[in-house]
Amino acid sequence: MADIDALIRRLRSELGAEQVITDRQELRTYECDGLAHYKVVPAVVALPHTATQVAAVVKACVAAGVPYVARGSGTGLSGGALPHAEGVLIVTAQMRRIVEVAPADERAVVEPGVINLQVTKASAPHGYYYAPDPSSQQICSIGGNVAENSGGAHCLKYGFTTNHVTGLQIVAPDGDLVRLGGRALDPPGYDLVGAFVGSEGTLGIATEVTVKLTRLPESVRTLLAAFGSIDRAGAATSAIIGAGVVPAAIEMMDALAIEAAEAAVACGYPPGAAAVLIVELDGPAAEVEAQFEQVTGLCEANGAFEIRTAADEAERALFWKGRKSAFAAVGRISPDYIVQDGVIPRTALPEVLRRISEVAEAHGVRVANVFHAGDGNLHPLVLFDARNAGEADRAETVSGAIIDLCIEYGGSITGEHGVGMDKSKYMPRMFGPDDLETMQLVRCAFDPLTLSNPGKIFPTPRLCGEKPGSDLRERFPGVEVF
Repeated sequence: MADIDALIRRLRSELGAEQVITDRQELRTYECDGLAHYKVVPAVVALPHTATQVAAVVKACVAAGVPYVARGSGTGLSGGALPHAEGVLIVTAQMRRIVEVAPADERAVVEPGVINLQVTKASAPHGYYYAPDPSSQQICSIGGNVAENSGGAHCLKYGFTTNHVTGLQIVAPDGDLVRLGGRALDPPGYDLVGAFVGSEGTLGIATEVTVKLTRLPESVRTLLAAFGSIDRAGAATSAIIGAGVVPAAIEMMDALAIEAAEAAVACGYPPGAAAVLIVELDGPAAEVEAQFEQVTGLCEANGAFEIRTAADEAERALFWKGRKSAFAAVGRISPDYIVQDGVIPRTALPEVLRRISEVAEAHGVRVANVFHAGDGNLHPLVLFDARNAGEADRAETVSGAIIDLCIEYGGSITGEHGVGMDKSKYMPRMFGPDDLETMQLVRCAFDPLTLSNPGKIFPTPRLCGEKPGSDLRERFPGVEVF
């Protein structure tokens, strides 16, 4: 058993007493991320202000043989930042410097605690913005985005976080400060930046991120189309992509999600809609106008009974307000819910959504559907009331069945939320033993002691050098999987 008291003394010496939390009540603040279904109180929370301090914390943990977990804003939805009961939670939220905005290079350099939307606000005066835009972009941090390879509504056209990160400074799992990549798009050698982005804190902790900036488009047009059925909205989505149009975003919400959004933010979507599409086009003005006419015609041809066009930025923001608030909004119609994140081929949307409805009905729960329709990234919200006996279990069953459907249709168990703790048990359904073993060999190359965010991603994590199948949860019993 590690000497936690000795580790705490060392951390206070390195950081200062005010940056080390040990009070049980204060620690409970950090017991979960945005997925409150899993909760673990950490032994210690460290609040470093610099990369050097992060390195000092990691080195202290390695010397003591204590596991550690990195956390940004705590908005993740897969339990990726779930603490370890016998470990240190390293919170980077106070590392909030925008080190540099370099429009001539189309780059920005930021610390991991910088809020996603702040990068765009800092870049906008120079005619640029940061394209990845998770729904939580007003509060989520760049460090967390890097860990989870976050996407957002506009990833259809612009890609995920990995497409916008060119360089990193990281604290490696042994505590060394290391630089990966830089400002160049494609430096020689192995793509270690690509390996690190989306590794969910298992390969180290990002302490500085170099991101690509995107030129603000000349024109942006946004429309909202209402349909009498999800099938028709899905058909319109396929027709738009099939016509060769690649919008910046195509988002869909079903009737239950619309009901929640109306209750929460009064977004004023067309009454009676079984589904709405939000389609946004951007680029050169002439191209946007031509595509806008094309998209409008395709929505009409596929049964849209009302089409609204945002006349100004305020109306555009109102269209997006309903969509961006959807996850939180369901709290208005259900006391508890599970957010899922899976991917299916876009053409399978109508069939998969019908099957999700059938599964939900069979188990007596409701599912609100909100998703990135353009690339088939589903975000079903499984609603339940934990106060009623058996409802949580039924919701969990439906949630798992949705993931199984994604796999059955040739998709993925996650699109942008990550695997974390929540989906580790589904990894063997998507990958064979050899695949999982190969992934863990990569992890062992970075972290041979397996102290960096243990118990995440893999259903049966192993100690490097041991036979496959040994379970870190037996070694670190504070981590729970339901």
